[in-house]
Amino acid sequence: MIKYKTVMQPAEIEQVIDKSRFIGHVRPVESKKEAEAFLAEIRSKHKAATHNVPAFVIGDQFQFQWASDDGEPQGTSGAPIVQMLVREELTNIAVVITRYFGGIRLGTGGLVRAYTGTAKLALEASGICAVKELDVLKVRLDYTFFGTLQNLASNGKFEVSETVFEDMVTVDLITEPENTQENKTLISNLTGGGGVILSESKKLVKVRI
Repeated sequence: MIKYKTVMQPAEIEQVIDKSRFIGHVRPVESKKEAEAFLAEIRSKHKAATHNVPAFVIGDQFQFQWASDDGEPQGTSGAPIVQMLVREELTNIAVVITRYFGGIRLGTGGLVRAYTGTAKLALEASGICAVKELDVLKVRLDYTFFGTLQNLASNGKFEVSETVFEDMVTVDLITEPENTQENKTLISNLTGGGGVILSESKKLVKVRI
């Protein structure tokens, strides 16, 4: 089940619009504190910039939304980026657009296009992805069944992860929730009832879309 959409990784891009340098910075974040730390990092790196415009959206229901125009005319930079993120259903993201003024005024519409356009390019570079909630079955089984289990993973119904080799093999099987019961039955049939499911939990994973 898809919980929300976000980005895979941090990214930075740059473009020049009417002699002004616009640098787009994007980072996936999990909290307001992380987002603020990111903003402080960019402001420190680009102290000489004319503007460092931040836009944050955090929470799987977009609970926290915040932006600043950082000296640009009100409503021309930070707010349009937040609106774009929410419209695209993207969250847990911090965006900071750095501008080095080049001497040509862009006007209200030009500023909105420049800031949102730079943000879009940075988001594309970060890689839009879905965060899905998957089930994790921790299974203990005899070594004789491990090779077969790995081969069965190719059916796409589960992924083998976190393998520990001791007197028996312990593996994490990561599966879509709708396939969990089927995989429990598969383990039982494969091992003749000898395989033991030690625990069952949930895991959030990023999947490119």
